[in-house]
Amino acid sequence: MKKLLIVVDMQNAVFDGNPRYDREGVTGRINALARAADAVIFIRHEEEGMMPGSDGWQILPELHQPAGSHYVGKTACDAFYRTGLDDLLGQLRPERLTLCGCATDYCLDTTIKNAASRGYALTVAADAHTTANRGELRAPQLIAHYNDVWANLIIPGNEIDVKSTEHILAAWR
Repeated sequence: MKKLLIVVDMQNAVFDGNPRYDREGVTGRINALARAADAVIFIRHEEEGMMPGSDGWQILPELHQPAGSHYVGKTACDAFYRTGLDDLLGQLRPERLTLCGCATDYCLDTTIKNAASRGYALTVAADAHTTANRGELRAPQLIAHYNDVWANLIIPGNEIDVKSTEHILAAWR
């Protein structure tokens, strides 16, 4: 499988009352990736206010969820921690994982670093992840910072590609 997309924590409760940078643009780019992917895995955080089946736990209504999408629940920032994600990836056998979602500086960052340490070949959709302002740091600064961190993370033999949605889609054609 060549085109596997992992969408992290794009859920109602994550966005309710907590403005995330460029929601409309990010969801549009995630939708473009989801439509072009061979398979999509949606990661859903589960905690108080986001319990399975609740409105807060649901994927944002504007996100396209292709037929046959996979869903993995998690309770930590890391989508691999005590979940079935690694087993699911073993079944799907992707050549590469493309990641996007929320929040750049928490769940996405932790999942990317763990996936890289596990040896997965990774692409991060540089313009298809979002976060909120954090103290003195604005969301666009955080997004740019983490894109740079991931692109320059030292993992010999397993560099992380950080590319725009447009470049990912062009490579997938």
